[in-house]
Amino acid sequence: MKPAIRCALGLLLGALALLPATASFAQPVAPAAPQAALRVLIITGGHDHEAAFYGLFDGYQDMGWPAVTDSALAFKQDIRPKYDVLVFYNFTRDLDDGGKKNLRDFVESGKGIVVLHHGILNFQKWPWWYEEVVGGLYRLESKNGVPNSTVKFGEQHWITAAGKHPITDGITPFRITDETYKGLFISTNIQPLLLTDNPTSDRTVAWVGPCATSKVVFIQLGHDHTPFRHPSYRALVHNSILWTSGKLR
Repeated sequence: MKPAIRCALGLLLGALALLPATASFAQPVAPAAPQAALRVLIITGGHDHEAAFYGLFDGYQDMGWPAVTDSALAFKQDIRPKYDVLVFYNFTRDLDDGGKKNLRDFVESGKGIVVLHHGILNFQKWPWWYEEVVGGLYRLESKNGVPNSTVKFGEQHWITAAGKHPITDGITPFRITDETYKGLFISTNIQPLLLTDNPTSDRTVAWVGPCATSKVVFIQLGHDHTPFRHPSYRALVHNSILWTSGKLR
């Protein structure tokens, strides 16, 4: 062994000998396990929409990048093991019996449901869905003297919270341009979340549904890129997903 190496080794061994018997070397600390990201399924189809819609779900560490499908495929199987929250941004008039069973099983298992904008048109002939789960329906036809619902494009809204709720916490009144819906069926058992001042719209534009088994939220806003890029709307959608999953209290 060369003299220089022998000298360095001797110094190192001498330093170790001076350490107290109880001395120990720091061990690397394993990083904390990340919180599991929410598993979200977005259901589209039956209604045109801008690709900017998907930007609503970008940039959140508490939510994995959502899967996307249409209702014809979404409910072909039991989806309870795969997803925590369903986001409806589709227009599907009806489901077959197998699809209804799988969707009902999901709802009755306590999973989250968020219905956005034209998702309120879904399942026109399934009262369990629009009366007991969502608590609302855009009426496509007049019935028993009740006229069909109406829509108007490009309307100015002044949106305010209807009361205190985790979904609207921290969201101050805001102005937004969007479609309006008027003459919806709205259950008397909903909990209002947001109100508008626009007379071409029903007064309540977001609510918690009456569902007894799952947390359900409907938000009327959401036609195009204007709300998709609005920070208050983005916060509302994100908060709704968290709240319906039980992550926001």
